[in-house]
Amino acid sequence: MLRAKRDQDHGEVRLGDIVLRNRLVTSSSLLGYGVANSPLLPYGMSPVSLFVPLEEFGAVTTRTLTVEPREGHFSTRDDYSLGELPGLLQRYGRVLRSTDGGWVNAFGWCNIGIDAYLRDYHPRTRAQRTIISLGGFSAAEFVTLIDRVNAAVPSGEIAAVELNVSCHNVNFDFSTILQDVLDEAVPRSHHPVILKLSPDYDYLRNARQAAKAGVSALTAINTVKALRLDPRTGEPFLSNRYGGLSGRAIKPIGLRVVSELREAGITLPIIATGGIRTADDCREYFWAGADAVSLGSAVWLASYPGYALAPLRALHVRRVLNAVRRWEPVPRRAVAAA
Repeated sequence: MLRAKRDQDHGEVRLGDIVLRNRLVTSSSLLGYGVANSPLLPYGMSPVSLFVPLEEFGAVTTRTLTVEPREGHFSTRDDYSLGELPGLLQRYGRVLRSTDGGWVNAFGWCNIGIDAYLRDYHPRTRAQRTIISLGGFSAAEFVTLIDRVNAAVPSGEIAAVELNVSCHNVNFDFSTILQDVLDEAVPRSHHPVILKLSPDYDYLRNARQAAKAGVSALTAINTVKALRLDPRTGEPFLSNRYGGLSGRAIKPIGLRVVSELREAGITLPIIATGGIRTADDCREYFWAGADAVSLGSAVWLASYPGYALAPLRALHVRRVLNAVRRWEPVPRRAVAAA
């Protein structure tokens, strides 16, 4: 059987040490810190999310948080006025671009920092199950992040912490620190730890390292390194030149990675993400070997005029959520025979 097991008495799903409300979670960044400060301009959160009960998801994953506040390639502000909206949209154009079948982004881990999140946002999202995404450039930074979460969040209050050691928007080679992060940070955590894998790194090797280090689960996959150029000038559209490709375009890549992880004998629970929009997309990932699935940009992002249809898009999200909640785990032997 898959590692996903349902607690019939409490309606919970267990992925090893991780307890979810069901097998559908949300991906990092698209919903900011899980709550918006302004109902009119929900900075950092997809407008679609305002019409969806986030507490009903298996878990909501936060924006990646660092030790100190980080502007990245965008901004940490969440107090923009209506008069500043045109300038804000221009700034978005330098860090987020649509492309055929997806989106390329280069926000660069812009976030308010772990202390501000734990003080100002986490207490307001306790009705949700939360996965706190953490990012750093050394094992020492990850240790600090883990320690601060341990100090502020009682064991069992969140689903897990997720170590983002595979982001393409911060211009860093995470392979140089991964083993140290696993050796030093993972054992310190009072919460289950998820490792987020990139299809652009040696994900099979990284998954084996994670299993040996006691990681509880894997997220597969992070965005795919990508580039868009202005055809008139040859200049990159994004401030960082390269960004991370997400959305429908990467679904076949995500399916391949999940399947290859299983074929390689990786038994850790897998939370799959990449191009998931419909219940059938979820079903494909389950057949490939995933234990849970995550909704990202394919659901939460739209063109600016498209957000006028946010309530209708939210109804679609609710239908996907209800479908996944009804399904039982797919037997692992069926995956092998597919």
